[in-house]
Formats: sequence, C-alpha cells, structure tokens
Amino acid sequence: MKKSISFAMALTVALSATASAVPVWADDVTNLTIWSPTDTAAIEEWWVEKLAEWNEAHPEIQVSREAIDRSDSYAYDNKIATAVTSNDLPDIFYVDGPQVSYYAANGITVPITEYFDEETMSDFVNSTVTQCTYDGELYAISATESSVALYYNKDYLKECGVDVDDLDSRTIDNPVTWSELAEIAEKCTTDSYVGTHIIMDHGEGLPYALEPMYLSAGKDYISEDGAEADGYVNSEEAVATTAYLADLIAKGYANVDPITDEFLNGACATMLGGSWDMATLEASADFDWGVTYYPVNDDTKTAVSPCGDWSAAVSKDCENVEAAGEFLQWLMSTDNVASYAAAIAKPATRTSAYETEFMAEYNDGPRALFVEQLQSNAVPRPRTPSYAVFSADYAEAMTNIFSDAASNEEVDEDYIQSELDTVAESFTEDYTTYYAE
Repeated sequence: MKKSISFAMALTVALSATASAVPVWADDVTNLTIWSPTDTAAIEEWWVEKLAEWNEAHPEIQVSREAIDRSDSYAYDNKIATAVTSNDLPDIFYVDGPQVSYYAANGITVPITEYFDEETMSDFVNSTVTQCTYDGELYAISATESSVALYYNKDYLKECGVDVDDLDSRTIDNPVTWSELAEIAEKCTTDSYVGTHIIMDHGEGLPYALEPMYLSAGKDYISEDGAEADGYVNSEEAVATTAYLADLIAKGYANVDPITDEFLNGACATMLGGSWDMATLEASADFDWGVTYYPVNDDTKTAVSPCGDWSAAVSKDCENVEAAGEFLQWLMSTDNVASYAAAIAKPATRTSAYETEFMAEYNDGPRALFVEQLQSNAVPRPRTPSYAVFSADYAEAMTNIFSDAASNEEVDEDYIQSELDTVAESFTEDYTTYYAE
C-alpha cells in the first residue's frame, strides 16, 4: 500500500463521488492493492464494475486489483512467495482454502476477526468459517464455496439396466453407498465406457475430491489439531478406503488417466464431479444427466462432502489494515457475495445470498443439492500449515497406487500401506521441523 502523490487525482476522485463532497487531500488517500487469479470474462467484468463502485463512494480508500495469470499452476503461488521474501506483498491477496493455515502460521497474513461481527459470521456456512479460521482467529473470508457430488448419465444408465428413478429419488439422508457405486460402475463398464470417474487431476484434485471417503470410513487424513498424519492417512481405515478406490481402477471401472471432460464427452457413466461442472453440463451436454449426493461408506453411512474455495486475506505488508478490513466488510456483503457467486457459477458462502435474485437458480433443481451439502455435511480440508507438503505427497502416492492397480489388475494392500506410510512420515518431518512447539 502506498500513499497517493497526486493532489489533482485525489481531488478529482473526491469530487466525482458527490457534488457536495469535501475534497480529500493526497496525503489522506489510502491506496489498497488486491491480487487474485485471473478468471472468466464475467468475473473480470464483475471486478471492474465493483471496484469502480467502491472507489466512487470512498475517495479516501482507493482500491485496485492485479489479476495474476494461472496458465502455469504455480505462477500465482510463486509470485506470492517472491513478494513475501521481498516484503512487497499487496494489501489483500487471495489464497486457496487449505493454504489459509500456512499463511497464518507463518505470519504472512494478519487476523481480520474484528471486522466481521458474530451476526455477520453466523450468515456464512460453517465450512467457510472453519476453513478461514486458524488458532481461533479469522484470517481470510470467501464469497464462494465448492462441492462434489455424483453425476450420472441417465440415458446410458438406462441402457445398462440401472434404476435411474432410484438415483433421482435419493436424499441427503439416503445417499448412494460405495458398494452401490461399484455395482453401477460394473454394469456400465464396456469397451466404449468406463463406469465411473474418480480422478479430477493428479494434484490437489485428489485430496480435495476423495477426502470425504476417508472421513466417512472414520479417519481423516490428519488429526483435528493439524499436527499428526501418522495413524490417520496411513490408518487401517485409510488403507481400506484407498483399496476400495484402487479396486475401481484395477477392475477397469475407472481410468487412472481420464480423458479431458470424460463425463461430458460420453466416455464414462458416472462421475465424482464438482459444483463448477454444473454450468458446463447445462450448456453443453447432449444427453440426459442427473446428480445425487456424495457416496457414503456402507458400514457407517456417514455423509460427508468436500468444500473450500479462494478467500481474501490481508497481508503482513498492509500499512492500513483498518482500511482493508472496511473494504472486505463491503466486498463480502450479501449482495456482493451473491452477484459474485452468480457470475462465477459457484455456491455462495452467505445463506442470505440465496434470498437474492442472483442466486435464485440454487434454490431448487440440481444446483440446490450442492447448497444442501454445504449447509449440512461439508468438511474443509485439514487445517494445518503443512498441508501443501501433505497434498503433494498424497497425490503422488495415490497416483502410484492407482497406476500399480491398473498395471497389475489387482490391489496390493501392502503396497498401499507402504505408500501411505511415506506420506505420513513426510508430513511428520515437515510439521516437526517447522511448526511443532
């Protein structure tokens, strides 16, 4: 954040807000800068309109945004890392949900708890509040959430003798079980189709999309306090869960390297897909499709769903945290959250957003299912400063396990145990070295 040096510019902005405005002198203008990843044209347009609206109404706090290209998946994170080293972070920057704890634990971001009162926070879904909280303090705030559910190709399932009416009638209290998903996948696997799609990508998509299966089986990847992976990601429950997933690969019911848009392109019968896939299917699918709740473990029947999204945080280099906090209060208002969520086609974090015209299509139909999951059983990824290490190692281990299952056409539980033990050991080393007291 830098003070403006142009009296003429400051005076012009001040006078444009209202004909009777009191001039704002250059030294009284706070300039805030935001970094966030580039996004769709609709979102880029939203930012232009909203910042113009804020700047006109607040000549004393002027806000600008730099959109960071993410064509290289590491470009954004690398830019932040470089700015941390040079003490040249923007005032506000966006961070992916599971990284909130890392930035907070390392003093890269500052608490913003005082800018969001209890009444306001009660309007945000619990998953967002939990994701953005570290050590009892709010360190970030988000306008949108994400979720994953089971999509299915109704036309193809009918051809394979699957009871589509049963899938259509499922409720959040009666979701598909793992064994039912495997049975459907078996029925629908042919030379032209695979029965299901369980791999979003071989990076963060794996821990994000698959974590609910571990939770449903009884053990998360990491302990609730974020300090232990041994006995969690490599537990008996975790090995059994991983073996179930690997068996889908071994039997050819799912591809270890899915083609692009595998479900949309009619190459798989069912898909563990994201809430963001909804808009694409609505616009482009040439077959009848449906979506039902995230599958549950047969024994526990515990319903869990993924969540998490990019959130705004205030950096350690911000010279006027109060101004940044005031701006974030406005940015995360009900109407702003609703219009942003509608533009990006994601569920909103604020319950009140669904009472606005922007989010009307989320109140019934397929999109309402994701809102229902977020408001009832969504669990954010582990809140630990060592999450990035865990995520990379888990993704590598799962890729190895799935590849081994595909090549041998069978599941080796000893191999699974060994790979998950390595993930736990790597996490322990990182956490013990940098964060353990």
